[in-house]
Amino acid sequence: MQQPNDLTDPDVASTTKSVMKKLPEVTLAFWIMKIAATTLGETAGDLFAQTLKLGYFLTTIALFLVFVVTLVVQLRSRRYNPFFYWTVILSTSMAGTTMSDFMNRDASTRYLSGGATSLGWGPQGLGLGYPVGAAILISILLLIFAVWRLSGMTFRIRDIVTFRGEALFWSAILVSNTLGTSMGDFLSDSSGLGYAGGALLVTGALAVLVALMKAPAVPNVLLFWIAFVLTRPLGATAGDFLTKPVAKGGLDLGTAGSSAVLLAALLGLMAYASVQEGRTRSERA
Repeated sequence: MQQPNDLTDPDVASTTKSVMKKLPEVTLAFWIMKIAATTLGETAGDLFAQTLKLGYFLTTIALFLVFVVTLVVQLRSRRYNPFFYWTVILSTSMAGTTMSDFMNRDASTRYLSGGATSLGWGPQGLGLGYPVGAAILISILLLIFAVWRLSGMTFRIRDIVTFRGEALFWSAILVSNTLGTSMGDFLSDSSGLGYAGGALLVTGALAVLVALMKAPAVPNVLLFWIAFVLTRPLGATAGDFLTKPVAKGGLDLGTAGSSAVLLAALLGLMAYASVQEGRTRSERA
């Protein structure tokens, strides 16, 4: 299966040689950082919306604005910067958490704890439910991919070098992280598998994708995007497992403590990635 080529795009053909790489190589370290960022996105999103009782509506607006700010910094960067890139990934994960919750949940006692009757200012949620919410998000994601394909630009993230390509990439990331949150919450809350069971199921699915990488009939680009979506429910179920009460199958570590530990781990991974990127750049110079 032939993949779209960046060089078919006129505005890329004249600039590909002069544009620095702005997105990372997809390695094992990439996936470790992706899971860490998505797990932190789950715990931090819940920290703002539920623990601090800001509610899904206000938190979604605030985190979406954070996403826009971090995205502008990333788009204006001239080369790949691990801190810029993974900060945007984290902001899409946090925004995706509360966007998914706002779409799927409501003010019923099923989603509110401690006898609360409301959560923050504004609408408590649309109450669409996980299946309807997931169907809407899948439709939006497929639309983004259709526009991306029609544009003639590559799906290989290491070859994305234009503003249009990055805009499509980050749109797909935001929607896929929101979709992944819905899938993770469904596995944790409605499937009967529980938090640990849901995480194990997604881990098994990811292992199958790794095995399929050796099958020439399956495009690696397709496997990448399926894995990218699936790492989000893994982060969602892992985040729930860390923060939810023991009575519900969690470890009851709390959103604040879990978020602090995960943030420290992610910052350490960012620093390591920055050192590696600097060494690579020096070797190429």
